[in-house]
Amino acid sequence: MRVVTWNLWWRFGPWDARRRAILDVLRDQRADVLVLQEVWADERENLAGWLAGELGLGHWTWVRFAEPHHWRRRTDQDTSDIGVAVLSRWPIGEEAAVRLPAGGAVDNGRMALYARVDAPFGPVPVFTTHLNSAVHDSAARCAQVGALHRFVAEHRGDGPFPPVVAGDFNAWPDADEIRLMGGYKTAPPVAGQVFVDAWEYAEPGAPYATWDAGNGYHSPGPSTRIDYVFLGVPGPGGLGAVESVARFGHGAVDGVWPSDHAGVRVDLATGEPR
Repeated sequence: MRVVTWNLWWRFGPWDARRRAILDVLRDQRADVLVLQEVWADERENLAGWLAGELGLGHWTWVRFAEPHHWRRRTDQDTSDIGVAVLSRWPIGEEAAVRLPAGGAVDNGRMALYARVDAPFGPVPVFTTHLNSAVHDSAARCAQVGALHRFVAEHRGDGPFPPVVAGDFNAWPDADEIRLMGGYKTAPPVAGQVFVDAWEYAEPGAPYATWDAGNGYHSPGPSTRIDYVFLGVPGPGGLGAVESVARFGHGAVDGVWPSDHAGVRVDLATGEPR
């Protein structure tokens, strides 16, 4: 099963050209489950629904951020909403959302979204979120990770496939909030619930930066990885184990950068014959 996560940079920049570039890149990824952040919607269209139709992913769900004004103030798109989405090749049998705490920082109405993907090999609990972005908001992100952990514990179910938690965490790999998300280098927010960063299985030396100084839209600052796919402990026979991981979307398409982020692509074992 191929899981792909990507932050699409809402409607910033040259949107019409970026839309085409985003679609071209995602077609090449051939995702079974596509997890997206900074997805816009207005009274005419939802980007998640449009992408689902173009990519042949017949099932999708989306949740808007409770406070979209943070983004609207930064552009002339004063009526578009922003949110996170899960698109799937297989039916979504259950879904839920929760608002994350601001943790004392500016409250942008951040949300986490759950979708149970009813794959042929069994249900897969998929979660996505997009945490606070300010460099100094580590404490807020820690509070959000705690709420996310509890949300996952509530909805992960008791099936053999481990939870998949993907999104833009806006934090470097050695940050407190990423250690807390893992729960194995520090006490987990939910006792006994741990998650492994899929990038631990990447080829040594593989390009890793999803927030890359070489990106045409990148703001000042060093290159690093802030986008993740986290996985629970594999099930029987290695169900849900990482088979490969790589970044994508790290170059221009016909002269247009599709997003200010690169994405992460992960292939997971399903127990099915190849």
